[in-house]
Amino acid sequence: MTRAADRPHPFLRAYVVILAAVLALAGLVIGGGGAWLLALGGSFYYLLAGLGLLATAWFLFRGRVLAVWIYAVTFVFTVVWALWERGLNGWAQVPRLLGPAIILVLVLLALPVLRRTDPAGIGRGMRGAVAASLAIVALGLAGLAQPLWQPQGVMAQAELPSSEAPPADVSVDASTEPAPNAPRVAQAMLETGADWPAYGGTYHSTRYSPLDQITPQNAGELTQMWEFNTGDLPEGDEGYSPENTPLKVGDTVFVCSPMGIVIGLDAASGREEWRFDPQVADDAIPYGATCRGVAYYEVPDASSDALCATRIIWGTLDARLLAIDAATGQLCTDFGVNGQVNLEEGIGDTVPGWYAVTSAPTIVRGIAVIGAQVRDGQAEDAPSGVVRGYDAVTGALAWAWDLGNPGVTGLPAEGEVYTRGTPNMWTTASGDEELGHVYLPLGNSSVDYYGSNRSELENEYATSLVAVDVTTGRDVWHFRTVNNDVWDYDLGSQGTLVDFTVDGETVPVIVLPSKQGDLYVLDRRSGEPLFPVEQRPTPRGGVEPEYLAETQPFSTYHTLARRNLTEADMWGATPIDQLWCRIQFRMAAYDGIYTPPTTDRHWIQYPGYNGGSDWGGIAIDPTRGIIVANYNDMPNHNRLLTREEADQRGLAPINAPGGASDEGGVQSGAPYAIEVNAGWRVDWTGLLCKEPPYGGIRAIELATGRTLWDKPFGTARKNGPFGIPSMLPLDIGTPNNGGSVLTASGLIFIAAATDDLFRAIDISTGNVVWETVLPAGGQSNPFTFEVDGKQYVGLMTGGHHFMETPIGDQVIAWALP
Repeated sequence: MTRAADRPHPFLRAYVVILAAVLALAGLVIGGGGAWLLALGGSFYYLLAGLGLLATAWFLFRGRVLAVWIYAVTFVFTVVWALWERGLNGWAQVPRLLGPAIILVLVLLALPVLRRTDPAGIGRGMRGAVAASLAIVALGLAGLAQPLWQPQGVMAQAELPSSEAPPADVSVDASTEPAPNAPRVAQAMLETGADWPAYGGTYHSTRYSPLDQITPQNAGELTQMWEFNTGDLPEGDEGYSPENTPLKVGDTVFVCSPMGIVIGLDAASGREEWRFDPQVADDAIPYGATCRGVAYYEVPDASSDALCATRIIWGTLDARLLAIDAATGQLCTDFGVNGQVNLEEGIGDTVPGWYAVTSAPTIVRGIAVIGAQVRDGQAEDAPSGVVRGYDAVTGALAWAWDLGNPGVTGLPAEGEVYTRGTPNMWTTASGDEELGHVYLPLGNSSVDYYGSNRSELENEYATSLVAVDVTTGRDVWHFRTVNNDVWDYDLGSQGTLVDFTVDGETVPVIVLPSKQGDLYVLDRRSGEPLFPVEQRPTPRGGVEPEYLAETQPFSTYHTLARRNLTEADMWGATPIDQLWCRIQFRMAAYDGIYTPPTTDRHWIQYPGYNGGSDWGGIAIDPTRGIIVANYNDMPNHNRLLTREEADQRGLAPINAPGGASDEGGVQSGAPYAIEVNAGWRVDWTGLLCKEPPYGGIRAIELATGRTLWDKPFGTARKNGPFGIPSMLPLDIGTPNNGGSVLTASGLIFIAAATDDLFRAIDISTGNVVWETVLPAGGQSNPFTFEVDGKQYVGLMTGGHHFMETPIGDQVIAWALP
């Protein structure tokens, strides 16, 4: 007979019963899901783990000590399996080991009850089993305390091409002049000096400054000097994604707010000197309210005190090109019609939000070259992707580059329009004043995920870089980065212009990053690659196998893309959502990069349409010969929808009566709409299905394309399940939008990640030497400048609705005290 003193307290007995019920439920879910996964050809682990949980629950409910033994064996099996799949990769082990370790502790807490209800089950080995289990947990925690992700391709510091340690194959000079035998940046790119006169620093877009007052040694002393609020914040549910890089010329910083308000600030104090509001209506907002930048122009031979002798030129969301005086903010009445040009002229039918300008003009030889964002995924009969050049003084149309009708170089004839649905340039061009070329990164035709209805010219030019003669508007050459693109791999990055020395000859090149991750090095006179581009076979099939190209171009110079995904790359907060992601992976169509779109099941696009590289672009240090590229590393989980499905869901294009009923993807006029899970997430936790990192930053040797160092970029502090910030200051590698700025002292300044931090990184090591918390998201490119001998570094902290960072209206500048 059991004495009353030996009976467990009712509360403790209830604990065991509740624990048994929870484990039984978890066992049913994991075991059932594991059987499903195994049937799909996936891992055997989950079925066995589910059976272990069910057996543990059964013997817990019976009050048997055997429950502890069974779970100890299950846990050891879990550890062995987890290490076999992912080794000591800490973030990868979180869903594999954290939940099971917690369960182990909970089961061990039931031992006092089980010892009373099943004293015969206590054997000599029990204490040893408990001790061994606790030791395994301790070892696991110790492993997780190590760096959570080991960078790949890291070189020893002695191998880095810095002014202290030049590599053997590249000569490096610590001055602002590159060595004669090294790839070097053309002199026009070194003219930033005290200013930041263009979106990319200059139109060569190196995002490099020769300023060197702030160094890796003193960057930790950086202090906020001033903060300015534009006052342009959303009042309702409008999506804001400012993405602005201010300019600095002379004593003035020029800021463009999300709705196109341009403001002149005193560069030393941040005090507002003037503002011009173009009065853009909210219904003109496309995906998000965005003004990436403006252009600064000095009129040749103009009197310095004349109105608009120096001017700011930019485009608006409601498709106007404006010019204002850089000193006062007054309209330039000699430009267009009272300071404005109507960019919808010749475009044809459109509605607010369908045709918008979000990027800065590029001015070469006095011609302001501008494209436009045509809202994706709406209809085949979308507004034209025509790119136009306007006289920067008069605003007169100099030329139009209409892909579908190259014979029309001005306005279309009365009653006609520029060719509709053609690839557009929504991002920023780069320019070569000496050659007289502008380099246009083109997007897709108006329907991204279906191509069988495209013209031969669209197939030839979509997702290509096009060199256009700025004096004639004629294309000189083009280089296609995707053949017959049905993956929305449009070119978002501005190309960067540098000079290479090849066999003693200076070769002007453009370095072009892409969303699929490849970096191409092209002779910017001819478009010929300096490093081979291989056409490799890629998957065919899906809904239009005859349209898909048999091969795709792959750069042999460098790629940011990683190996193909496997089931083991799936992730989550717990074993359950990791299991669900594994099941989805096995159910989806996936044959690596360029997997064809499908309608009968989901297909995985990896990298997703955010890159690789997006609009933030790359930066190049000319003295060290280093490219700095931050990038995304996330898949999309997509499915084509039949026209009937789209109609049932009520999907309608933006020009439908009453306006669009979705945020994109209807693809009106094509047989299929598109459903995109960008950054493929688990519905209930909001976490991504792929294991970290989701973004990185990499240093690349310019001469060879060799990786120097590669690190995850962004901490977990603002990320967590159910949208709850974890506040963990641990590098996880977050999604990122926006690029970097490099300085002659060897610093990388970058925000971009979703952790709302602004960093200074030592370019020679990749180590963070300073960081500060931002009041809003830092999805923009920084800029740096000098006033009265003091170097500043600045950033617009506008946030980003798509990146889910806080929206703000701050422009902030930091300097040494």
